[in-house]
Amino acid sequence: MFLDLGFPPEEAAILAMRADLMARLRLLIEEHGWTQTEAAERLRIGQSRVSDLVRGKWDKFSLDMLITLATRAGLKLELKLAA
Repeated sequence: MFLDLGFPPEEAAILAMRADLMARLRLLIEEHGWTQTEAAERLRIGQSRVSDLVRGKWDKFSLDMLITLATRAGLKLELKLAA
């Protein structure tokens, strides 16, 4: 997807991981029916950051931060490499 937009392979891989993590976090918030305030408490971030997350403002979150948030949300992360 990001390769098709002209990003170099290494940057496209990071962007794809970030997009996937953001989507999974948004889905988790929706599935649990958390308000932004509840999600902020659970993720230990400000409500404005949750707003950025659910609005898909990917440029505001590093891969490291998204991994931290996913872990705080109780998700188990696993890195899989493919040839």
